Amino acid sequence: MSKTWEHYHHAARDHEKAAYHFNEAAKYNQAEEREKAAHHAYLAHGHSQQAVHHAAEAAKLHAEQHNNRPALVAADDTKKKSAASLRDETTAKTGGRS
Repeated sequence: MSKTWEHYHHAARDHEKAAYHFNEAAKYNQAEEREKAAHHAYLAHGHSQQAVHHAAEAAKLHAEQHNNRPALVAADDTKKKSAASLRDETTAKTGGRS
């Protein structure tokens, strides 16, 4: 698995953990168990921060991978133009016969 997808995977997992702890905090808050609610809210916050970190790292790696993309696209365009030119020359020589 690429580093980019590893970060996306970790971000998703941390979002799931954060959601679980936010839900637990809400349950304890409703039951007026403030210490347990605060503890789960604290854990949820930590997982949210980790998720943001992993998402940012994934985005950075993704951008780095695609910064090289314009050069590759330009090279592909040159190849396509060359192939099209060759095809046009062949068509001209054969008089349009295949």
